[in-house]
Amino acid sequence: MASRMLSPAAAARTLAPIQSPSASARRFHASARALAASSPLPARKPVGAFRGGLFGFLLGSTLAGAGVYGYLLREYKASNELLTEDIYALQNACQRLSAYVQALEEKFDAAERKRK
Repeated sequence: MASRMLSPAAAARTLAPIQSPSASARRFHASARALAASSPLPARKPVGAFRGGLFGFLLGSTLAGAGVYGYLLREYKASNELLTEDIYALQNACQRLSAYVQALEEKFDAAERKRK
């Protein structure tokens, strides 16, 4: 018996700290007790009439504003295109009138030269 106590294996066993089976199995995981006791979920707060009304108003206002913005943008583009077409038509008419006036001036100058 004494020979067993003096052996190196026995000395290592006596120097090692005593561990319980649950402590050696539990490393970085949660314990079974903590997993078994689940906390109840917090009660969901119902949306009140004031908050729901405010949210609905803001959502409706945003959607209406976006719709109006899109409508105004389409109308602006359409009127801008019509105005551009009118400007080009006016420019073309001015060029034709200028050419006609130049032709009349040349005829008038030619008629005056014949008189002299």
